[in-house]
Amino acid sequence: MINQRKSFFEELKWREQLNNFTPGVENLLNKEQISAYIGFDPTADSLHLGSLAQIITLMRFQKAGHKPIALVGGATGMIGDPSGKKEERKLLSEEDILKNTESIKKQLSHFLDFQSNNAAEAVNNIDWMKDMSIIHFLRDIGKHFSINYMMAKDAVTNRLEAGISFTEFTYQLLQAYDFYWLFQNKNCSLQMGGSDQWGNITAGIELIRKKISQEAHAITTNLITKTDGTKFGKTDSGNVWLDKNKTSPYKFYQFWLNISDEDAKNYIKIFTFLSKEEVIDITEKHFQTPHERLLQKTLAEELTTMVHSKQDYKDAAKTSEILFNGNMEELASLPQNLFNEIMDGVPVSYVPYSVIESGIDIVELLTTYTQIFPSKNEARKTIQSNAVSINKQKMSDIKYTIHSQHIINNQFILIQKGKKNYYLCYIKK
Repeated sequence: MINQRKSFFEELKWREQLNNFTPGVENLLNKEQISAYIGFDPTADSLHLGSLAQIITLMRFQKAGHKPIALVGGATGMIGDPSGKKEERKLLSEEDILKNTESIKKQLSHFLDFQSNNAAEAVNNIDWMKDMSIIHFLRDIGKHFSINYMMAKDAVTNRLEAGISFTEFTYQLLQAYDFYWLFQNKNCSLQMGGSDQWGNITAGIELIRKKISQEAHAITTNLITKTDGTKFGKTDSGNVWLDKNKTSPYKFYQFWLNISDEDAKNYIKIFTFLSKEEVIDITEKHFQTPHERLLQKTLAEELTTMVHSKQDYKDAAKTSEILFNGNMEELASLPQNLFNEIMDGVPVSYVPYSVIESGIDIVELLTTYTQIFPSKNEARKTIQSNAVSINKQKMSDIKYTIHSQHIINNQFILIQKGKKNYYLCYIKK
């Protein structure tokens, strides 16, 4: 087990996740089973991809034989962490925070083992903060921090020009107290988090040192970035959530399938439990035939299975294959819920049945009735370049006529521009 525990620190290294750490933490990890925590703020009723790297860090920590503690911030969630934020967070109601906290705790149980010898534990800091008075807070916590120390934190200095409220200014003290409380009551000697949390984490180490003259430790991991400069875990429609009711397994699968080669090369290390040898092998094979997108397909399979299920992965992969490579008969035969899922967000137009019944020129349909193209000239050029499909059939004749036999399931006509741009033309009767 010692070698297994030693592997946690080494794992973070080779996966290029290790950002910063306190001196002596590697020895601590190698000697004995320890407890470490990562905090999650209940700003929504589900975590999203921005949180997944930290969940996986706790999973790696547990697989290495240690005890992970997932803290859901029912108390700190009422305040708002200024780290990485350009402006004040909107305060949520206590009712919403309670609901979000319970949802997130349930979600975390999908990833962490709460039954084994080194069982994970979920805690909520409202349990030890709800009865704390402001006098207690100021005397027992605030007294140990100078204004100069607090002002020097990046989360504060980055907000000075735009302004930061006293509420968010004190967030680091609440997080420091979390670490102190867990150190005292749960024998938790290590706090982990993203690199933007270094200031908050070291405040906890300072409080433990000043109040009880004990040594605590920290590890931060690199924040996940995209090579094109856009925010990781975001799509045109918003966050990629871990809850399938907020982001369907199909859309989750598609997110990983559509990332760039450079991002996939990094993410395969960060987000999977594949060994170093497997990662090297898959990466080498990918760049030998990059058009086959082996890295993206591996990520999509590993992550969709981990976050949802093997069956959800199989359904998403099959649906994706039908959408991009199958025929219209296969697509039309999909269960209604799956069809709605893959078409969610696709631009929709409505055309009277009488127009289709009497026959309509394809260019007219693509411009006047659906406005897929801003001009008839552009529509003609795109059709002639073989880049328009009607019900997955390529069109090249600019004089082609669309009739009622083109209506699928008595409901719609599927129009495609290029490989990935879909449009639904619903028929009104």
